[in-house]
Amino acid sequence: MKIGILGGGLTGLSLSYFLKGETEILEAENKCGGLCQSPVKNGFAYDIGGHIIFSKDAEVLKLMIKLLEKNIDKKMRKNFVLFKKHLVKYPFENDLSALPPKDNFECLYYYLFNNYPAPKNFEEWIYYTFGKGIAEKYMMPYNEKIWKIPPKKMGMEWVSRVPKPPAEDVIKSAIGIPTEGYTHQLYFYYPVQGGIQSLIRVLEKRATQSDASKMHQTTITNNFKIKKIIKKEGEWIVSDGKEEKKFDKLVSSIPVFELVDALDAPANVKKVAKKLKYNSFIAVLIGLHRDLSDKSAIYIPDKNIIFHRICFNNYFSKYMSPPKKSSLVAEITASPNDKIWNMSDKEIIQKVIDDLVNLGVIQKSDVCETDVTRRKYGYVIYDIDYEKNMEIINTWLDSLGIFRCGRFAEFKYLNMDACIRNALELSKKINQS
Repeated sequence: MKIGILGGGLTGLSLSYFLKGETEILEAENKCGGLCQSPVKNGFAYDIGGHIIFSKDAEVLKLMIKLLEKNIDKKMRKNFVLFKKHLVKYPFENDLSALPPKDNFECLYYYLFNNYPAPKNFEEWIYYTFGKGIAEKYMMPYNEKIWKIPPKKMGMEWVSRVPKPPAEDVIKSAIGIPTEGYTHQLYFYYPVQGGIQSLIRVLEKRATQSDASKMHQTTITNNFKIKKIIKKEGEWIVSDGKEEKKFDKLVSSIPVFELVDALDAPANVKKVAKKLKYNSFIAVLIGLHRDLSDKSAIYIPDKNIIFHRICFNNYFSKYMSPPKKSSLVAEITASPNDKIWNMSDKEIIQKVIDDLVNLGVIQKSDVCETDVTRRKYGYVIYDIDYEKNMEIINTWLDSLGIFRCGRFAEFKYLNMDACIRNALELSKKINQS
């Protein structure tokens, strides 16, 4: 049996690593990795987004650590939220005493005396969970900024990802007793060299190694941009317009939009697929003459600042920059073809530098290198119609017998560990069939 895997990102490579038999990965780009890539420019490396290795899933975490062998280091999270020029330890509600006294009082008061009814959308969930103070000072502006749609137009299918503190921790934080929220991410792992793409390289190597015990053989075909998929006489035929590949089973880790288009779906499926919402992603590297490595990241809820988060690369590894240099990466979300997405790289770099200077993070004279990487598909958005639209798409795709796995293939907001876990579980199902 030959299995075709569409897409060579983290999920596609993980699937190939776990699957028995003969597999072939079809990757549209000239290298694998998807969002888990670490571009390098003149010695400055950066990830496309703030990727770290952590998980509540002990089995998956152990696997990631094992794969990287000696090329891994353990770090303590040092994330902050920038609020009115105050650095507030992340998560925001676990360091309320760092706020100006009036803001601290309002956050605690409205958290304790919160009469909001049971929520029906994400905005209502924010007020119901955190109260007016925390909601309006941080949660609402930050989420409006990153999602680019009003939170009242978002569903609640994904809110388990949002840190939800116990009341005891909020009260402690307001009176100055140190607390730590989101403790499973308090310590994380990161590659010593190669950025997060080093995990991709290891998976790529392991996936393509022959294994007699698994009867495993994988090939990777790059620059294969899928145009058409049909099923004929029990075989799946995948074409890029120049070449055809044939498979007994098919697993897609490519964006569901592209899968629907390649399959020439019925009109109703195409219609709801176009209604699915997502954000694109822009990562901006700023290389610096000086050392900035005492923090891991800063979250920026200010709507006038173009980026929502900055990550300090040298905190993760000193090898991310040349000697005596350091760098940061500014993360920006954009709606497809909106004003931000249509800015030139030069304009985006200038805006990022100006904002960093205005925030007091750097001086213009510090900058010695810049770079921009864009990804059309960055974040899945759970809008109000998400469940209804996905049910129509999934019902049709299930009827065809095509497996889906991965963030944009399943159209779920999955972190790295969840992508690997889903690949592992799907591989068990396929291996047993």
